[in-house]
Amino acid sequence: MWNPLLDPSIPLGDAVDSIETVIVPRARDLGGFEVRRALPSAQRQMVGPFIFFDQMGPAEFLTGEGIDVRPHPHIGLGTVTYLLKGRLHHRDSLGTDAWIEPGAVNWMLAGQGITHSERTDGEARKAPLSMFGLQTWLALPKDREDAVAGFTHLGRDELPELDGEGKQVRLVLGHAWGEKVDLAMPSEVFYADAVLQPGAAIPLPDDHEDRGVYVLEGEVSVGGQVFEAGRMLVFRPGDRISVKAGPQGARIMLLGGATMDGPRFIWWNFVASSRERIEAAKEAWRAGDWQHGRFKLPPGDDGEFIPAPDRYARGRPLPAQRPDRRAERLDH
Repeated sequence: MWNPLLDPSIPLGDAVDSIETVIVPRARDLGGFEVRRALPSAQRQMVGPFIFFDQMGPAEFLTGEGIDVRPHPHIGLGTVTYLLKGRLHHRDSLGTDAWIEPGAVNWMLAGQGITHSERTDGEARKAPLSMFGLQTWLALPKDREDAVAGFTHLGRDELPELDGEGKQVRLVLGHAWGEKVDLAMPSEVFYADAVLQPGAAIPLPDDHEDRGVYVLEGEVSVGGQVFEAGRMLVFRPGDRISVKAGPQGARIMLLGGATMDGPRFIWWNFVASSRERIEAAKEAWRAGDWQHGRFKLPPGDDGEFIPAPDRYARGRPLPAQRPDRRAERLDH
C-alpha cells in the first residue's frame, strides 16, 4: 500500500515521536463565514482514504441568508457532510431530495459521475441560522473509480454510540472500538465524533494503519504536547496512542483507515488516479449534454450549474482549485 511519509527504516514505538505530522488548516474568510481546509495539505494529501477535509464555520446567518451551492459534478470519490449545527438541503442527479442534519450521515458515492447541490432554502431561510460542520471526501480505490453512483442516508439514531469514562463517541463511518456502522464502504475506514470531558482520554483505534485527529473545540494533549482547536494531528502507524482533553474539555473528530493504492490527482471537484480520467470528466461537464451525456442535473434544481474553471492542473497531483464565489467555496 502507498504511504508517502512512511519510512520502514525508522523504528516505531517509544523510539520516536508518535505524531508524524501537525497540519494547520488554511483559513479563508468568505465574508463573515470562515472555512478551514486541513486536507489536502503540503504535508499530507490523504489520511487513509480521506483526501479532502474542510471545517465550515461556526457562522451565524441572518434571516433570508444562507448557503447556495449550485449543481456541480464529482467523480472518483465519496462524500460526507457532517453537521454539528444547522441543516442543508441536498439534491442530486439520482433524484435524491434530502436534508443534512446534525449527527446524521449522508453518504454520496460519486464513482463514475454524479451531480449535486447543497442549499439552505425554503423554511431554513425564514429565521436566523447557525451553521457549523465538516465536509469530507474519501478517495475511491482504483477498482471502484467507475462504480455506479449512489446515495445513502443514516439518521443519528442509526449510528453506534459509546458513552462512559467522560466521553461520548458517535461512530460516523466504518469500524472502531468494536463497533461498526451499518454502511458498506469501498475501503477500510473509520470516522468518529468524540466529546471529551475535562481530563478524559480516548485511545485511537489500533486496527487501522493510518490515523488522525482533528481538534474541533477545546484543546488536547498527546505525549505531553498540547494542541488547540483547528489542528489536525496525523500519527505514525503502529503506535498505541491516547488523546487527552484539556481543562475545558474538547470535541474532536477521529479519522483514518487503510492507505490508498497510490496518490490521486485533484482538479476542481474531481479525484482520479490519472490525468486522463480528470480530462475526460472535465470535457463531459463542459459539453453540458444533460440529456444524453455523462452528467445529469438534479431534478428540482436544474435551472443553473457551476461552470468548470478554466485552469487545469498538469504534472503532479495538486490541491483542489475552486471558484472564489462565497457559496461555491463551500461545495464538495
